[in-house]
Amino acid sequence: MATAKKNAKDYLEYKGKPLIRSGNTLYYGDMKDEYIIMLQILDTVESHGLNIANRVMITLMRTDESLNPLERIVKTGEKTGIYSAIDVASVWLNRALTSK
Repeated sequence: MATAKKNAKDYLEYKGKPLIRSGNTLYYGDMKDEYIIMLQILDTVESHGLNIANRVMITLMRTDESLNPLERIVKTGEKTGIYSAIDVASVWLNRALTSK
């Protein structure tokens, strides 16, 4: 049985950009663009039987794989809650992609 390839339409999107989760890490943006955002859930709290993201590290990164991993990092920050982290991430990514 062959497995079907996933395309960009198969992923969750936020404000028109892909949002992909791998464990406690979320990647926001398109790898074809010059920049992406990495969101790392550092801490969770339990609320009504669910684990909710508490502290989230936001990292604006270049997608150029020829750079050293430390040189790829442009900006980092930390927010409380996934919603405020994604909002900040969206602003950072849009500013980075539009400023040239």
